[in-house]
Amino acid sequence: MNDVIDVKARETQPRTQPPAFPQGPEQDARARNLKAVGWVSYLLHLTVALAAVIPGFQVGVAVLIIAFVIDLVKRGDAQGTWQESHFSWRIRSVLWATFWYVVTSPLFLLLIVPGYLAWGVVSVWFLYRIVRGMARMNDNRPVGA
Repeated sequence: MNDVIDVKARETQPRTQPPAFPQGPEQDARARNLKAVGWVSYLLHLTVALAAVIPGFQVGVAVLIIAFVIDLVKRGDAQGTWQESHFSWRIRSVLWATFWYVVTSPLFLLLIVPGYLAWGVVSVWFLYRIVRGMARMNDNRPVGA
């Protein structure tokens, strides 16, 4: 009786990866579009993150604002998909980095070296978050908090 399938056992086994979208050409196009937008946003964020940690490699804050606005606008389109976590991840990364830059900025008034050290830590943390998100997106997986 090796050809008998235990249906109950199959239903209780966990899935290894949640489905990204329901199947169909419209959903496939939506998934590709969201992933393309996600890559554009991640690359803009990466440019800003690299500029923060590499001396002499400066880009304007406008690049970060553009990426942030893209994420805010397209976040609703990703609702209910694995890509939704990436939009939230990037938005939270920008908000937390901004918060920590503002909080540590008085260190520049008191002592210059601690100010640079604090901003360096925030910049490396931001770069880490962007690279981690890109790696997860490349694997078609959500990114965790």
